[in-house]
Amino acid sequence: MNSEPLRLGDSGDSVALLSNTLQRLGLLITASSQFDAVIESAVKAFQQNRGLNVSGVVDEHTAQILEEARWKLGDRTLLLTSPRLMRGDDVAGLQSRLSELGFNCGRVDGIFGPLTEKAVQEFQKSAGIFIDGKCGPSTVMAVLRLMKVVSGGAPAQLREQVAREGKGPALAGKVIVLDPSSQCADPSLTFDIAQRLEGRLIALGVTVFLTRSASDAPSDQERIDKANNSSADLLISFAIDTYKNDRAHGVATYYYGADAHGVHSVVGERFATLVQREITARTDLLNCRTHAKTWDLLRRTKAPTVKIDLGYASNPGDMKRLTDPAFRETIVESLMIAIQRLYLSAEDDAKTGTLKISDLRRAGIRK
Repeated sequence: MNSEPLRLGDSGDSVALLSNTLQRLGLLITASSQFDAVIESAVKAFQQNRGLNVSGVVDEHTAQILEEARWKLGDRTLLLTSPRLMRGDDVAGLQSRLSELGFNCGRVDGIFGPLTEKAVQEFQKSAGIFIDGKCGPSTVMAVLRLMKVVSGGAPAQLREQVAREGKGPALAGKVIVLDPSSQCADPSLTFDIAQRLEGRLIALGVTVFLTRSASDAPSDQERIDKANNSSADLLISFAIDTYKNDRAHGVATYYYGADAHGVHSVVGERFATLVQREITARTDLLNCRTHAKTWDLLRRTKAPTVKIDLGYASNPGDMKRLTDPAFRETIVESLMIAIQRLYLSAEDDAKTGTLKISDLRRAGIRK
């Protein structure tokens, strides 16, 4: 794919390549070099299925995921490469199968990293085949052969949930990364919310990292690296959305999930649900629900991660709310409660919108 976005009305070799890919994926009957309404519909279907923004425009991220989607397990030898790691549906297929067989690949994210290589080596050792950490024909055949006789569950998701439960209800000692977006109409608002939340968390003994200062604008990769290098227990990203008109409004929360691979972050989904419920219970923001997405920030951050769109800069009502310091304080209280509820056991939990900051003493987060 070329680096320029492809959209309705475009034509040429790049569109022909796009349509051939969509045809191989079963989303298009006939390939064409003209980006017409049929191709646009196929692109939207692909974006919907892959947890992307459904725009019908093939931007850089959609082009990347289309490239990954064309690989099936066995098409190529999978191995750890540097500096760019191998990505694709074939990697995700391998990770999913190894995970079901009991080998720890971590998250099924379609990225062949060190943990996946180690899982391949452990599988090769157990299967009695040459141990090199590369998934070539012999390893693929061994994996597929064993998959026919072994029935697994979702150990990677269970490991994520057990790790969260094992940390206990106390917030003291946990590491939380706050990511106030600088890519919005008023970055000072997201930074203010992050600072307010940072103060509350630090007072409870949490180690907090912010991905940016008041004035800088780090790239996605820099934010991901900061979270991964901090050994975070949780990453919370804040943003303010925008739309082409002022009708769109409300709050939405996103977590990592890939329907195409049948995987999602158990803890991420749980926390996204808690965030969405607590904010809509305490404010009059419209509930735009939670959504599984495959954005890099959600996919490549090792810790459970959510992104919260706290309203629309294009909607006067949402912006009036967000510019009110008292409203932002309510948002912070909602997030504090959602964070604590994430770590509470079922018997210590409470109904949405009823738990208060003062109740957190009872949960054991303060002496």
